[in-house]
Amino acid sequence: MFGPGGGFGGEGFGPGGGPFFKMRFGGPGGMGGPRGRRMRRGNVRAAILLLLEEEPRNGYQVMQEIEQRSEGAWRPSPGSVYPAFQLLADEGLIRGESRDGGNVFELTDAGRSYVEENREQLGNPWQQAGEGMPEGVREVAHLMMQVAMAGKQVARHGSETQRAEAAKVLAEARRSLYRILAEDE
Repeated sequence: MFGPGGGFGGEGFGPGGGPFFKMRFGGPGGMGGPRGRRMRRGNVRAAILLLLEEEPRNGYQVMQEIEQRSEGAWRPSPGSVYPAFQLLADEGLIRGESRDGGNVFELTDAGRSYVEENREQLGNPWQQAGEGMPEGVREVAHLMMQVAMAGKQVARHGSETQRAEAAKVLAEARRSLYRILAEDE
């Protein structure tokens, strides 16, 4: 019923691996797993329940909202979100409905009761994701997300000339970032 979705990856992108530095610094010497800080399974579950309490959402919206609320510290993978949806549905806490070619999930009455009764235990998973991060990491991660979004727009909607210019800018930015590290110590 649910697919794991796609993502970035690949080899041959210099130290650290694939694009966007293995999605949030997951490469050598990075700050977390391949998609940033690795959170416990319960955190994904809690985040989904709390977000669906606000409004129905699809899996992509849940991942985006968690990333935004954690200020880039945590973006759960499709491989953790979709199985959590399935488990929550099996428990009768959420239900999925096909809308506009995709699945949208919402809390059931039992799910609403569960969230109300367990609010304290559910906590604030997006805040927990950023605890213990070194100073300035969130700011850098947020800026990287903005650059990635801008690059995606140029790649999709820019002319050939604009894409070529964007490639030059990004290549220079990459070199400049490595220069910063090389001069560090």
